[in-house]
Amino acid sequence: MAESTRVIIVDDQRLMRDGLRLLLELEDGIDVVAEAADGKEGIAQYQAHQPDIVLMDIRMPEMNGIEATKELLRIDPKARIIILTTFDDDDLIMQGVQAGALGYMLKDLSGEELAAAIQTVMAGGSQLDARVTRKLLGQINNAPAQSGSATQPSANPLTERELEILALVAQGFSNPEISRQLFLAEGTVKNYVSGIIQKLDVRDRVQAAMHARDIGII
Repeated sequence: MAESTRVIIVDDQRLMRDGLRLLLELEDGIDVVAEAADGKEGIAQYQAHQPDIVLMDIRMPEMNGIEATKELLRIDPKARIIILTTFDDDDLIMQGVQAGALGYMLKDLSGEELAAAIQTVMAGGSQLDARVTRKLLGQINNAPAQSGSATQPSANPLTERELEILALVAQGFSNPEISRQLFLAEGTVKNYVSGIIQKLDVRDRVQAAMHARDIGII
Protein backbone atom coordinates (compact mmCIF):
# COMPACT_ATOMS: atom_id res chain seq x y z
CA MET A 1 0.00 0.00 0.00
CA ALA A 2 1.38 3.40 -1.03
CA GLU A 3 2.24 5.87 1.70
CA SER A 4 -0.03 8.87 2.16
CA THR A 5 1.10 12.30 1.02
CA ARG A 6 1.78 14.32 4.16
CA VAL A 7 0.48 17.90 4.07
CA ILE A 8 0.56 20.93 6.35
CA ILE A 9 -1.88 23.84 6.01
CA VAL A 10 -0.64 27.38 6.67
CA ASP A 11 -3.45 29.95 6.84
CA ASP A 12 -4.35 32.60 9.39
CA GLN A 13 -8.10 31.90 9.13
CA ARG A 14 -9.24 29.02 11.33
CA LEU A 15 -12.32 28.49 9.19
CA MET A 16 -10.20 28.14 6.05
CA ARG A 17 -7.84 25.67 7.73
CA ASP A 18 -10.79 23.60 8.94
CA GLY A 19 -12.36 23.67 5.48
CA LEU A 20 -9.17 22.60 3.73
CA ARG A 21 -8.60 19.81 6.23
CA LEU A 22 -12.16 18.57 5.70
CA LEU A 23 -11.76 18.62 1.91
CA LEU A 24 -8.47 16.72 2.08
CA GLU A 25 -9.79 14.15 4.55
CA LEU A 26 -12.31 13.12 1.89
CA GLU A 27 -9.51 12.34 -0.57
CA ASP A 28 -7.63 9.04 -0.52
CA GLY A 29 -3.88 9.08 0.08
CA ILE A 30 -3.59 12.52 1.72
CA ASP A 31 -2.85 13.06 5.40
CA VAL A 32 -2.92 16.52 7.02
CA VAL A 33 -0.20 16.29 9.67
CA ALA A 34 -0.16 19.87 11.00
CA GLU A 35 -1.60 23.37 10.73
CA ALA A 36 -0.17 26.84 11.26
CA ALA A 37 -1.67 30.34 11.53
CA ASP A 38 1.22 32.34 10.03
CA GLY A 39 4.45 31.96 8.10
CA LYS A 40 6.74 31.68 11.10
CA GLU A 41 4.62 28.96 12.67
CA GLY A 42 4.42 27.25 9.27
CA ILE A 43 8.21 27.08 9.06
CA ALA A 44 8.37 25.63 12.58
CA GLN A 45 5.74 23.01 11.72
CA TYR A 46 7.59 22.15 8.51
CA GLN A 47 10.81 21.54 10.42
CA ALA A 48 8.96 19.47 13.02
CA HIS A 49 6.97 17.29 10.61
CA GLN A 50 8.92 17.36 7.30
CA PRO A 51 5.75 17.14 5.17
CA ASP A 52 5.61 16.34 1.47
CA ILE A 53 3.50 19.40 0.60
CA VAL A 54 2.86 22.81 2.16
CA LEU A 55 -0.42 24.58 1.40
CA MET A 56 0.47 28.24 1.93
CA ASP A 57 -1.82 31.25 2.24
CA ILE A 58 -0.40 34.61 1.10
CA ARG A 59 -1.83 37.27 3.37
CA MET A 60 -0.94 36.41 6.97
CA PRO A 61 0.37 38.29 10.02
CA GLU A 62 3.91 37.94 11.38
CA MET A 63 5.27 36.50 8.13
CA ASN A 64 3.26 36.35 4.90
CA GLY A 65 3.21 33.45 2.47
CA ILE A 66 5.73 34.96 0.05
CA GLU A 67 8.32 35.50 2.78
CA ALA A 68 7.62 32.07 4.27
CA THR A 69 7.99 30.40 0.86
CA LYS A 70 11.37 32.04 0.31
CA GLU A 71 12.54 31.08 3.79
CA LEU A 72 11.34 27.48 3.51
CA LEU A 73 13.16 27.07 0.20
CA ARG A 74 16.28 28.56 1.74
CA ILE A 75 16.07 26.00 4.56
CA ASP A 76 15.09 23.13 2.26
CA PRO A 77 15.43 23.74 -1.51
CA LYS A 78 13.38 20.58 -2.11
CA ALA A 79 10.32 21.89 -0.27
CA ARG A 80 7.13 21.61 -2.32
CA ILE A 81 4.85 24.58 -1.77
CA ILE A 82 1.41 25.27 -3.21
CA ILE A 83 0.17 28.82 -2.66
CA LEU A 84 -3.56 29.32 -2.12
CA THR A 85 -4.96 32.77 -2.76
CA THR A 86 -8.02 34.81 -3.64
CA PHE A 87 -8.51 36.14 -7.15
CA ASP A 88 -7.80 39.76 -6.20
CA ASP A 89 -4.21 39.21 -5.02
CA ASP A 90 -2.83 40.61 -8.29
CA ASP A 91 0.11 42.37 -6.68
CA LEU A 92 1.32 39.16 -5.04
CA ILE A 93 0.65 36.58 -7.76
CA MET A 94 3.89 37.22 -9.64
CA GLN A 95 5.86 37.37 -6.39
CA GLY A 96 4.54 33.95 -5.40
CA VAL A 97 5.65 32.32 -8.63
CA GLN A 98 9.03 34.04 -8.53
CA ALA A 99 9.51 32.94 -4.91
CA GLY A 100 9.59 29.33 -6.08
CA ALA A 101 6.13 27.95 -5.31
CA LEU A 102 5.31 24.90 -7.43
CA GLY A 103 1.58 25.51 -7.35
CA TYR A 104 -0.69 28.54 -7.35
CA MET A 105 -4.39 27.85 -6.84
CA LEU A 106 -7.45 29.91 -6.03
CA LYS A 107 -9.27 29.21 -2.77
CA ASP A 108 -12.59 28.46 -4.47
CA LEU A 109 -11.25 25.14 -5.80
CA SER A 110 -12.86 21.80 -5.06
CA GLY A 111 -11.34 19.05 -2.96
CA GLU A 112 -10.81 17.00 -6.12
CA GLU A 113 -8.95 19.90 -7.80
CA LEU A 114 -6.79 20.45 -4.73
CA ALA A 115 -5.96 16.74 -4.51
CA ALA A 116 -5.05 16.73 -8.22
CA ALA A 117 -2.75 19.74 -7.70
CA ILE A 118 -1.06 17.98 -4.78
CA GLN A 119 -0.56 14.83 -6.86
CA THR A 120 0.91 16.85 -9.74
CA VAL A 121 3.40 18.63 -7.50
CA MET A 122 4.29 15.36 -5.75
CA ALA A 123 5.05 13.86 -9.18
CA GLY A 124 7.56 16.63 -9.85
CA GLY A 125 5.32 18.98 -11.83
CA SER A 126 3.80 22.37 -11.18
CA GLN A 127 0.16 23.38 -11.02
CA LEU A 128 -1.23 26.82 -11.83
CA ASP A 129 -4.93 27.59 -11.84
CA ALA A 130 -5.93 28.56 -15.40
CA ARG A 131 -7.38 31.87 -14.21
CA VAL A 132 -4.17 32.69 -12.34
CA THR A 133 -2.14 31.76 -15.43
CA ARG A 134 -4.14 34.22 -17.53
CA LYS A 135 -3.53 36.98 -14.99
CA LEU A 136 0.18 36.26 -14.85
CA LEU A 137 0.51 36.20 -18.62
CA GLY A 138 -1.47 39.44 -18.83
CA GLN A 139 1.04 41.04 -16.47
CA ILE A 140 3.94 39.68 -18.53
CA ASN A 141 2.51 40.87 -21.84
CA ASN A 142 1.75 44.34 -20.46
CA ALA A 143 5.19 44.79 -18.94
CA PRO A 144 7.86 46.70 -20.90
CA ALA A 145 10.40 44.47 -22.63
CA GLN A 146 13.83 44.28 -21.04
CA SER A 147 16.42 46.22 -22.98
CA GLY A 148 19.03 44.08 -24.66
CA SER A 149 17.36 40.82 -23.66
CA ALA A 150 16.60 39.51 -27.13
CA THR A 151 18.84 36.90 -28.70
CA GLN A 152 19.54 36.14 -32.34
CA PRO A 153 17.05 33.79 -34.05
CA SER A 154 19.79 31.15 -34.36
CA ALA A 155 19.76 30.83 -30.56
CA ASN A 156 16.09 29.82 -30.59
CA PRO A 157 15.85 26.13 -29.56
CA LEU A 158 12.20 25.71 -30.57
CA THR A 159 10.66 24.41 -33.78
CA GLU A 160 8.14 26.44 -35.77
CA ARG A 161 5.25 24.42 -34.31
CA GLU A 162 6.59 24.86 -30.78
CA LEU A 163 6.84 28.61 -31.33
CA GLU A 164 3.25 28.64 -32.55
CA ILE A 165 2.11 26.82 -29.42
CA LEU A 166 4.25 28.95 -27.12
CA ALA A 167 2.71 32.10 -28.61
CA LEU A 168 -0.74 30.79 -27.67
CA VAL A 169 0.49 29.80 -24.21
CA ALA A 170 1.78 33.35 -23.77
CA GLN A 171 -1.69 34.66 -24.61
CA GLY A 172 -3.15 32.59 -21.78
CA PHE A 173 -4.71 29.77 -23.80
CA SER A 174 -5.13 26.45 -22.00
CA ASN A 175 -4.13 23.12 -23.56
CA PRO A 176 -7.75 22.28 -24.59
CA GLU A 177 -8.11 25.73 -26.20
CA ILE A 178 -4.82 25.32 -28.09
CA SER A 179 -5.96 21.86 -29.15
CA ARG A 180 -9.15 23.25 -30.68
CA GLN A 181 -7.42 26.19 -32.33
CA LEU A 182 -4.66 24.15 -33.97
CA PHE A 183 -6.75 21.02 -34.61
CA LEU A 184 -4.39 18.87 -32.56
CA ALA A 185 -5.16 16.19 -29.99
CA GLU A 186 -5.06 17.55 -26.44
CA GLY A 187 -2.43 14.95 -25.52
CA THR A 188 -0.27 16.15 -28.41
CA VAL A 189 -0.51 19.74 -27.19
CA LYS A 190 0.38 18.62 -23.67
CA ASN A 191 3.48 16.86 -25.03
CA TYR A 192 4.48 19.94 -27.01
CA VAL A 193 4.11 22.18 -23.95
CA SER A 194 6.16 19.75 -21.84
CA GLY A 195 8.86 19.72 -24.53
CA ILE A 196 8.91 23.53 -24.68
CA ILE A 197 9.30 23.75 -20.90
CA GLN A 198 12.15 21.22 -21.02
CA LYS A 199 13.95 22.94 -23.90
CA LEU A 200 13.76 26.34 -22.22
CA ASP A 201 14.84 24.81 -18.88
CA VAL A 202 11.98 26.44 -16.96
CA ARG A 203 9.51 25.15 -14.38
CA ASP A 204 6.09 25.81 -15.91
CA ARG A 205 4.18 27.48 -18.76
CA VAL A 206 4.20 30.89 -17.10
CA GLN A 207 7.98 30.88 -16.78
CA ALA A 208 8.19 29.60 -20.38
CA ALA A 209 6.21 32.61 -21.57
CA MET A 210 8.32 34.97 -19.45
CA HIS A 211 11.56 33.44 -20.74
CA ALA A 212 10.41 33.45 -24.33
CA ARG A 213 9.44 37.10 -24.12
CA ASP A 214 12.71 38.04 -22.42
CA ILE A 215 14.85 36.43 -25.12
CA GLY A 216 12.71 37.83 -27.89
CA ILE A 217 11.32 34.69 -29.52
CA ILE A 218 7.71 35.81 -29.23
